[in-house]
Amino acid sequence: MDVLLRIKRLAVRGQVRFTEKAREEMEVDDIGVTDVIESIVNAQAITKTLRSRSSSKRRSGEKLYVIKGFNFEGTLIYTKGAIVREAKREIFYIFVSAKIATFDEEA
Repeated sequence: MDVLLRIKRLAVRGQVRFTEKAREEMEVDDIGVTDVIESIVNAQAITKTLRSRSSSKRRSGEKLYVIKGFNFEGTLIYTKGAIVREAKREIFYIFVSAKIATFDEEA
């Protein structure tokens, strides 16, 4: 099965977890869990796939997926996460989620 499709299904089912860092970034950018889920569901592609080099991750070389998508209000959101197994089921674990600044917002 396509990885983005798997991630979208996990998001729709509510099978996601956010790190404290991701929650702090969301608070700073005034985006909520629903905004992040919407942006994942609306994403057209995985922007980048990385291999984790952090020794604190569950497995070395864990795949991290970068997804950029719009929520239903048109806000572009950047999310980075990994698919992990918890209690015999998959979870999309979100490490980073933040609003992407547009040129209009920077002025």
